[in-house]
Amino acid sequence: MKTVDLRSDTVTQPTAAMREAMARAPLGDDVFGDDPSVNALQERIAALLGFEAALFVPTGTQSNLCAILSHCQRGDEYIVGQMQHCYRWEGGGAAVFGSVQPQPLAHQPDGTLALADIADAIKPDDPHFARSRLLALENTLGGQVIPLDYLRQATALAHGRGLGTHLDGARLFNAAVAMDAADPQGAARAIVQGFDTVSVCFSKGLGAPAGSALCGPRELIARARRVRKMAGGAMRQAGVLAAAASHALDHHVHRLAEDHALARRLADGLQGIEGLAVVPPHTNIVFVDLTGAARERSADLMAHLREQGVLATGLYRLRFVTHLDVDAAGIDRAVAAIRAFFRA
Repeated sequence: MKTVDLRSDTVTQPTAAMREAMARAPLGDDVFGDDPSVNALQERIAALLGFEAALFVPTGTQSNLCAILSHCQRGDEYIVGQMQHCYRWEGGGAAVFGSVQPQPLAHQPDGTLALADIADAIKPDDPHFARSRLLALENTLGGQVIPLDYLRQATALAHGRGLGTHLDGARLFNAAVAMDAADPQGAARAIVQGFDTVSVCFSKGLGAPAGSALCGPRELIARARRVRKMAGGAMRQAGVLAAAASHALDHHVHRLAEDHALARRLADGLQGIEGLAVVPPHTNIVFVDLTGAARERSADLMAHLREQGVLATGLYRLRFVTHLDVDAAGIDRAVAAIRAFFRA
């Protein structure tokens, strides 16, 4: 029985066509700057999103780290949401490696940070305080699409107060497809307007085996390249990975709409089950809250799903993520397994 792996869109396997593109990729030494596949990808993603330059890195975590440490110096701080990846799930890297202090803020129900909270968090120029240098946002955030008007207002506020702006766009193209399935590249470019830097991940919904890109001004990307070297992220014949990312940009962007449709199929299939509160998905992530007596059965539910070949994450809030290695039959199996558990 094939496993229906809904833990994350990071579990995707390269398609046969992607593997072929990787095998055919012309290679060089990226540390010397002469890997043609890496150079082509960097030029392409920068131009696509409207930036001067880009840097290919192994992971989204390293991309965010390179961004923060290129915007900020020791004793600076970045303003960020409590549930953003670069604050909550990246091991405190900016503080550990760069002595850059995070200033986390609570999210509003739509995933935004209240503009008034951002303004209040910006410190005065006083030796008692860390220097406020950067506003970091994320889109999508837990699968939620952050409104375009809000992004414009937040980045304008930050720039008006002398802060830089960074977007963790690990799932940028999911947000773009949700905004405009006919022209996701145009939508992606609209989303990142107003940001000084943006990180884009190729190894989630786009299905590459590894790799992210940090886009921004040429001078800042040069600083980020130095941080990447210090962080051990300078790869050699990285063109095999860059080729996978380029293939994903060619073939896997528009198809993200299929993942979104499967997430809705899953959410719809779980409606009406007592003890489950399903959060309507914006993109490819479905959250399901266990309520009442169902909370006491959470561990048993997860064990039951594993026995049925369905993988997810969470305890009292379950997370299911659709991706290119999941089809409608797999979603229906997951729904049937959950319904069978609660019937029993």
